[in-house]
Amino acid sequence: MPPKPRQMRLTLELVARVPPHSGDTGKLAGRTDRPTDAEYDQVVATLLADGPATGEVWIFAYGSLIWNPEFDFDQERLGTAKGWHRSFCLGWVRIYRGTPERPGIMLAMDRGGSCRGVVFRLPPDAVHENMLKIMRREMPIKRANFPSNSARWISVQTKGGPLRALAFPISRQSDAYLPGLTPEMVVKALATAAGERGSMAEYLHSTVTHLEQRGIHDRYMWKMQDMVAAWLENPPDMAD
Repeated sequence: MPPKPRQMRLTLELVARVPPHSGDTGKLAGRTDRPTDAEYDQVVATLLADGPATGEVWIFAYGSLIWNPEFDFDQERLGTAKGWHRSFCLGWVRIYRGTPERPGIMLAMDRGGSCRGVVFRLPPDAVHENMLKIMRREMPIKRANFPSNSARWISVQTKGGPLRALAFPISRQSDAYLPGLTPEMVVKALATAAGERGSMAEYLHSTVTHLEQRGIHDRYMWKMQDMVAAWLENPPDMAD
């Protein structure tokens, strides 16, 4: 049984202090850089062709896929992906949880370290349809290097043994990769950004909450929630 979750400083009351999104900016609908159905089908076919010899398809979740997977699965396990770590380095986000006026920064899996998360197994009789659901969620727009650096198979250690799982790490060659951000820059985005799917503070709160509930204590994420809470408790003068 996982240990009792720690008490977070970032509360729902603090999250509610972030001004909600309003207006028509920051919406995915109407964008012309979205992949076509044929492109998604090709991505899925390519990934499955390179998949594990067992034919089983496991998905490694490190962020919102843990608490809002939006796909079907028939098994789940805790797992550790060595050589990767969580980092808010994907941006700037101007859709979903950000806008051009208040851009956000999303959580990504970056190289180095170790990342504990959850692996979900797709039902063997519904792999393709669920892969499409995942691709449309994780790859909503085409970037310069689409789709070569958007998804890959990684090694994951679990109590049931090692397995290969599909993950969505960020490529350091991606135009969305934001290296060298200070913690203060990240916290400002997390504490102020909001879009049609809610605020970045809400995302942070949900992710840390569900990690802790599963017995996963990520020191980086814990530090981020503490710093964002401090910002929302006493917002700095934005004119500075």
